[in-house]
Amino acid sequence: MTPPLARYMKLLISAAIAALAPGYAQAAEWSSTEAIYRYGQLVAPGFAGGNAADTGIVTLQHASGWGFGDVFLFVDALHDNHRDGYNDDDLYGEMYVNFSAGKLSGTPVGYGPVKDVGLLLGLNAGADAKVRKYLPGVRLSWDAPGFAFLNSDLTLYIDDNAGIGRGGAPKESDSYMLDINWSRPFDIGTQSFTFGGHMEYIASRRNEFGTPLHHWVLAQPQLRWDAGKAWYGTPGQLQLGVAWQYWRNKLSDGATRENRTQLLAAWHF
Repeated sequence: MTPPLARYMKLLISAAIAALAPGYAQAAEWSSTEAIYRYGQLVAPGFAGGNAADTGIVTLQHASGWGFGDVFLFVDALHDNHRDGYNDDDLYGEMYVNFSAGKLSGTPVGYGPVKDVGLLLGLNAGADAKVRKYLPGVRLSWDAPGFAFLNSDLTLYIDDNAGIGRGGAPKESDSYMLDINWSRPFDIGTQSFTFGGHMEYIASRRNEFGTPLHHWVLAQPQLRWDAGKAWYGTPGQLQLGVAWQYWRNKLSDGATRENRTQLLAAWHF
């Protein structure tokens, strides 16, 4: 862990949010907010017992576009049926603010298949484990025909965990993240679908005891069917589908590999 770097990132992200607050009084160029429910059997990492448990996750998710770029955030409320201190009643959230070079300069900055470049500021936080990470980096937005968006993000992964001494997860050294995120709508006959999600790689680290932490690979694609359009003629409001969660070295535990499906329902506001 690098305490001064974590403090600087805390100040930078706080300043960015404060600077953006006046802009939120204005109308967004576009906005999307939805409540999502996922249900399936997920696996706890080995340090939490390694048990599989029926798990329900309620997510409030928001994305919007502004004159400076775009914002994406979500908060998960997680509960499973196995009392082991993991996902019993937990909250976890992430927020990313993307400053688009094209929007800020007023001229296209892409080249070839890259249509835009952005400065990305991210924050990840978990309630029970008192986890907090800062993720400053760069986003490449790709010109991919048929996709609503296709981004590749490369960020630092800066630790600001509470640590064992304050009743949280151990403090960790810093590393980096590579994330690919996308959304691809398509039709089959009169039925509309969306294939979207993300895949991330988090590099290896060490905790405050010097224990090596494995890198992890997490993939969370979703296939959604537009049930609102099919059932009552309102496209995009109600979507049903399945989510797949593949997590190698879950939460950096080298003994835990998860490969599970979840049922999904999403309501768009």
